[in-house]
Amino acid sequence: MNDQFRKEKDILGEMNIPEDVYWGINTQRAIQNFRISGKVFPHIFLYSLAQVKKACLLANIDLGQIEKDSGEAMKKAFDEILEEKKHLDQFPIDVFQSGSGTQTNMNMNEVIANRANEILGYPKGKKHPIHPNDHVNKSLDE
Repeated sequence: MNDQFRKEKDILGEMNIPEDVYWGINTQRAIQNFRISGKVFPHIFLYSLAQVKKACLLANIDLGQIEKDSGEAMKKAFDEILEEKKHLDQFPIDVFQSGSGTQTNMNMNEVIANRANEILGYPKGKKHPIHPNDHVNKSLDE
């Protein structure tokens, strides 16, 4: 990591996020709040989570819930993890956290959204055009 930062904002306020990482403010808060064991999730767990989320993405694309360009960018981001074994250093959260797995889920969402936005030519941290929760974690609109 370098000494450059980007600012991200959530309901709790603003935080500096290292410029060279793909995670976002939710992950940064989890890093600060859950310094417990120093152990991170094994790669096999990260691959499994990425596979499930990619399957959901493909279903959402088929159902017309995700635009084609955004879907392709997210698919490429997932494939970079699953096929090229890239970005595995972007999951720094301690395995022992609050118990629900929300932090790990959001870590994956932020990494995929930021990488997909970068693929589309947008900067990390802006949550546009791909938002970590609204798009990577997409459920059916009703």
